[in-house]
Amino acid sequence: MFKTLRNAWGVPELRRKLLTTLFLLLVFRAGVFIPVPGVRTDVVKQMVEGGLFLGFLDIISGGAFKDFSIFALGVVPYINASIVFSLLTIAIPSLEQLSKEGEEGRKKIAEYTRYAALIFAAIQGLSISLYLRNNGALTNDSWSQILVIIITLITGTIFLMWLGEKITEHGLGNGTSLIIFTGILARIPAMFAQIVVLVKGESVNIIQVVLFLVFALLLVAGVVTMDLAERRIPVQYAQRRVGSRMYGAQSTHIPINVNSAGVIAIIFAMSVMQFPLVITQLTLPPTNKFRMLFEGGWLSPKYPIYPIIYVLLIIFFTWFYTTVTFKPDEVAQNLQKSGGFIPGLRPGKPTEEFLTRVINRMTVIGGIFASIVAVTPIVLSQVSKFGQLQFGGTALLIVVGVALEIDKQLKANLVMRHYEGFLK
Repeated sequence: MFKTLRNAWGVPELRRKLLTTLFLLLVFRAGVFIPVPGVRTDVVKQMVEGGLFLGFLDIISGGAFKDFSIFALGVVPYINASIVFSLLTIAIPSLEQLSKEGEEGRKKIAEYTRYAALIFAAIQGLSISLYLRNNGALTNDSWSQILVIIITLITGTIFLMWLGEKITEHGLGNGTSLIIFTGILARIPAMFAQIVVLVKGESVNIIQVVLFLVFALLLVAGVVTMDLAERRIPVQYAQRRVGSRMYGAQSTHIPINVNSAGVIAIIFAMSVMQFPLVITQLTLPPTNKFRMLFEGGWLSPKYPIYPIIYVLLIIFFTWFYTTVTFKPDEVAQNLQKSGGFIPGLRPGKPTEEFLTRVINRMTVIGGIFASIVAVTPIVLSQVSKFGQLQFGGTALLIVVGVALEIDKQLKANLVMRHYEGFLK
């Protein structure tokens, strides 16, 4: 990765893209320190430390939520809208047809996604504002104050969406992913500062810190391995004539990623787990028995039922996302139409059944792995003092995924420019 960056720096065009990306990300980091007026950040920090979902928001926003800055929502509304539309594009025929209409179709879907992101931002802004008011985090409980907070949060999200598009257009990588990536990395110094505090307070000793760091490195290595792991299904094309030209037999493969759902399954599972809790917190007083049951009962990470339900939801959403994005019947039909076949299998139904079996196996493996990564911080918080570090498995998957994607894009750009020797 670092060698690739060094080689890319020697290419003027890539250097310009890198500097543009860095500058725009610095603009994002500067906005993290601009607070929303009328919010008691000391109360918000206590809420973040005591809530799994709020802790997740703080991580991917780079600490913006804990300080409740104008970027407190980050790009979460846009992520939600993107995930929803990626599924709707597959489920609704008209949207699926629109996605196949080339660049204009994709632009139209991107426009719909931005509108949906604004709706999500408004809903989340209202929910969080009411949640802050119910917990005494506002200096003024009036609706005018709540309206100011909502408008500020929506504006911050709109600006980050624009910033992400500019990074994608003029810089390197996907702008939205890089904003999340930068926010997560910005939390690492605070994490090490927390470790120092734990050591000084004699909550943990040096041996425990070393073991924790070794475990973290092993987890990172596992995430990198699983992110790159794929099942390559061989495909052969017989000799065929296209027009007046004769093409010889060719061999290729169909790559199927082990963790094809990535962090999407975890985000879906977390949203489902937190939705009932958020609704009860917004609509019921703190002394309500039903709310207390949700907060301290089966929706609390302190109880064993929470990680069990969490794991089952992650596996389900991994299967669901994979099945709607990879359709064995369409792949089998396309292979048959183009004259391709999988060695040892007849084209058509046998090929479709084989691909379905492979997808199901990959889904189980990927779902179990994603579950382990997501649940590990929860278990860690119950058995050790390191649970206070608030660096979840979801954040780890995002960081590794974005870093690998940037590395691939830089290498592809270097190959296009015939840069010799950078892969040696």
